[in-house]
Amino acid sequence: MRAMTADVVVVGGGATGVGVARDAAMRGLSVVLLERADLAQGTSGRFHGLLHSGGRYVVSDPGSARECAEENAIVSRIHADAVERTGGMFVVTPEDDLEFSDRFLIGAQETGVACEELSLSEALRLEPRLNPGIKRAFAVNDAAVDGWQMVWGAARSARAHGAEILTYHEVTDLVVEGEGEDRRVVAVRAHGLKTGEDLTISCAMVVNAAGPWGGRLAAMAGSEAVEIVAGAGIMIAVNHRLVNHVINRCVYPADGDILVPDHTVSIIGTTDSRIPDPDHIPIPREEVAQMLDAGEVLIPGFRQTRLVHAWAGARPLVRDKRVSGTDTRHMSRGMTVLRHSEAEGLAGLITVAGGKLTTYRLMAKNTVDAVCAELGVERPCTTDTESVPGSESGHNYRITHRLAAREQDRLEGQIICECELVTRKMLTDLMDEQPDASFDDLRRQLRIGMGPCQGGFCAARVAGVHVCQGRTDAAEATELLRTFLRHRWIGLWSILHGEQVREAALDFWMLQGTLDVEDLPTAAAPAAAATPIENAEDGEQRPDELAEALAALAAAPRLDAEAAALAGATRATAAAKQEVRA
Repeated sequence: MRAMTADVVVVGGGATGVGVARDAAMRGLSVVLLERADLAQGTSGRFHGLLHSGGRYVVSDPGSARECAEENAIVSRIHADAVERTGGMFVVTPEDDLEFSDRFLIGAQETGVACEELSLSEALRLEPRLNPGIKRAFAVNDAAVDGWQMVWGAARSARAHGAEILTYHEVTDLVVEGEGEDRRVVAVRAHGLKTGEDLTISCAMVVNAAGPWGGRLAAMAGSEAVEIVAGAGIMIAVNHRLVNHVINRCVYPADGDILVPDHTVSIIGTTDSRIPDPDHIPIPREEVAQMLDAGEVLIPGFRQTRLVHAWAGARPLVRDKRVSGTDTRHMSRGMTVLRHSEAEGLAGLITVAGGKLTTYRLMAKNTVDAVCAELGVERPCTTDTESVPGSESGHNYRITHRLAAREQDRLEGQIICECELVTRKMLTDLMDEQPDASFDDLRRQLRIGMGPCQGGFCAARVAGVHVCQGRTDAAEATELLRTFLRHRWIGLWSILHGEQVREAALDFWMLQGTLDVEDLPTAAAPAAAATPIENAEDGEQRPDELAEALAALAAAPRLDAEAAALAGATRATAAAKQEVRA
């Protein structure tokens, strides 16, 4: 067992946890961060990509609105390369109550959220696909943010200031000394999921930034003071940018009322419901249908767009006694920093929860302020003025940016992913930086497999590069490829209907019918190749084989005749393969 020592151990590698590690390291504290999977793989990587202006909360949660307005400006500056300053609109559709828009304007003025009313002609000029029947439109400072790029940028900054970040390390215990109200957390025990190594980190303070899993972590220290509710929501990406501004319905926060332009796609979200286990988040088909209906109200014809992926994330909401324990939609989005020494006589532990990705930096500041107070240290926060290295400038999204970089040196490397213009060199450079990265780890940082093909054309190339570079042998690369494709399938099953089945069948015939991916010899899957979030056991939505799912769709009521025929043909292909194997 390896022994380490640190001033602060941060548990959780999402935006808040990495933000805490960066802030604490910048104040001169020695820091170790532990994350059981990859950075930003939980809540911070499973959202709709919106950097809030605060407009969404000016009526429902004025405190959160003020925080979002202030942090939007700071995050846009210190993470310029991860933020696209698209601007946003709040629009009153023909189905919405005009009276709320008056309350919206008053709320914006009272909370300091920048807001300007647009003429309807100007709104439709800026966004021609908007519902032509809109009754009012307001411009706000919403933006699109790449959560993975932001978190990894903050992580690199934290490391530059001396923090040690250990991914794929799962906390197994918090060591507590003393009794009653004189207890103190003095160490953290963890297990390396890839290395197999156990380690103990002695420390002065533990920061619980485990998000919706925070209650479980606190319980390891015998704490009963953490009441975190996991509020789940689904999001859907469509195959191109329908809009170039963030579009919000001007209503009290509801389901499916935000459309965000994100790189090559647009994302609609989100629903909100309490779930018992953040490791197992379903994607109900009825919620998918709800998203499509909501999108149609904003953008006529939305139902006819190609849906490329659906996913779900869990928000770490702090239990709000003013509303029902199951009413996550109306729980506050405000942040909570809990000093367990004051709440229950348990020193050495601070829990941070709630908030938004937009306010991650402020949450980290408030948390490290509390850490310094407990340690008797007076050191100012400077994260609001120091940009993350590489984020000194930014630009709005254009596919030509990557194309221009590609054309500067056409021999630099082949294109691996056409959808996102990812080159071989971009891939191999990241593989050099993170030699143990799974295909999903690479996806989160390079967006491989996140465009319209959903990995159908590029995933096998990534596997080939792995083998050519000597990273793995063919058997292990095939297992990595198969795991990656199954994870992509999780977000496809719930949105397949009509023409969607044709696209899925094309991938199936290439990867299964031609390359026979499912039946190639493989090595045992790496211990950390998949995480609990990506392995939720839901047999209906996560079948083992694509063929079974496509065949089942032949009887689905939303399937047209041509798609049903394709599904039937796919079933026949699978049966023929089975007969050959027999």
